[in-house]
Amino acid sequence: MSIRRTTRSVRKRPAPDRSPARPRPHARCARPTRLARPRRVAGVLLSAAAVLAATACTGGTPRTAQTALGDVPGEIVVASGRDVTGKGGVRQQLIDAWNREQQRKNTGFHARLVELPGSADEQRSQLLGALQSGSARYDVVNLDVTWVPEFAEAGLISPLRSTLVDRDVIPSVAVTARWHGTVYAVPFNSDVGLLFYRRDHLREAGVQQTDLAHGLTWQQLRSLGDTLEAHPPQGFDKTWTTQLDAYEGRTVNAVEAFASATDGFRLVDDSGHFTAEERQLEDGIAELRRRADTPYTLTSAFTSREDGSLGDFAAGRTAFVRHWPYVYRTLHQRFTTDQLGVAPLPGRAVLGGQNLAVTKTSSRQRKAAELVAFLTGPSSERCLLDAGFAATRISAYTDDDVTCTAVGGGASASPSRESTDRMPRDSAGRPAYARSILLPALRTAVQRPRTPLYGAFTQTFAAELEPLFSADPPSDRALARRLYQALREVLPN
Repeated sequence: MSIRRTTRSVRKRPAPDRSPARPRPHARCARPTRLARPRRVAGVLLSAAAVLAATACTGGTPRTAQTALGDVPGEIVVASGRDVTGKGGVRQQLIDAWNREQQRKNTGFHARLVELPGSADEQRSQLLGALQSGSARYDVVNLDVTWVPEFAEAGLISPLRSTLVDRDVIPSVAVTARWHGTVYAVPFNSDVGLLFYRRDHLREAGVQQTDLAHGLTWQQLRSLGDTLEAHPPQGFDKTWTTQLDAYEGRTVNAVEAFASATDGFRLVDDSGHFTAEERQLEDGIAELRRRADTPYTLTSAFTSREDGSLGDFAAGRTAFVRHWPYVYRTLHQRFTTDQLGVAPLPGRAVLGGQNLAVTKTSSRQRKAAELVAFLTGPSSERCLLDAGFAATRISAYTDDDVTCTAVGGGASASPSRESTDRMPRDSAGRPAYARSILLPALRTAVQRPRTPLYGAFTQTFAAELEPLFSADPPSDRALARRLYQALREVLPN
């Protein structure tokens, strides 16, 4: 997708906007978090903090942010990560639909999507640097759900009216929109861990029941792994793979293991204070160790991210992969429903996704909020679901009267403009698994720690778990003790 794409046909100057005037860029960083600062930042964070400080406090401009410099009359700039539905994907199409509506109403406004490169961590750093230094003019930012407390606490995004997050939003997803009871962002697309599996591999190993949509336990998965090992399909290596490289994927997998080991387990309370006990961490580490057992886990999983684990699974090296909903469409471009299945993740699954927020420095906050309302409304959410995202509204999954009207062609067309669309769909045009598997998984998904210091948490968490995947791992108790002390030092308690 071109990051320079924009609607140029609107020439009338915009109507006066009553939004607060945009302050001049200031050289100082945003104000510090109101939470009690941790006593000592772990050494693993220092280099990342130095890089971020250099970008955020010296006026450094992220390379791609240059496309958003300047103040084009009537332009609402939306900064977001990559659209997994591809170039000219559904996000751009929804923005195009809003632009057509503005042109028809002759408002003088239009929106432009700017895609930020790099990993999620790199995108977070770019957005923080741009908003703190004023080096780029963004009106709307698409934030990972874990970033909302940080951006809200730093005063970088504005409160929004609570009616934007109504009862139609899935309750677990709605939680991510608020910080200290105030709505700061609106859920745009959600995410949750799922288990994808190769029906053809199971049949080749002699498994009669290959419909696992009802779900299974980790013990049942390991039992299937034993059968696969005894009768390996062509190209088969290990039972399953996931994302255990030292990045957010490791954090997600670990939180899922920890939450599965102890019912109701939480690392922090509602205010972001560290509350976990050392024994709970020990139980979580033991569960993560079981899930990463080498007899069942593909060796490359320990250095894999999303693309790598998906490639191994598609190549047949494993029969199972833990992944996100967007690969349902991707995999079905290659496999039939007779070859591929999807099921709830055994145990607890982590909630992911992105929320739209209006920046504090936007001079068009009222109109930017209107755009956010359009992009997250029922019809738009149905478009996102039809295109392969996990929608945030219940009606997108359950109400056949809610259809995708903004994107041409309706639900039966390929919203990502692919020449062919082999994704299985139900009678109403939704992805076939959406109502029976995806929606229930989202309803029961667990949150990652909600804290303005999430960046410090996830880097520490992933780094302290590294010895678990080494050739000579420490005992669960010893690793839990180290992890407990490290988290107490980076999170208020």
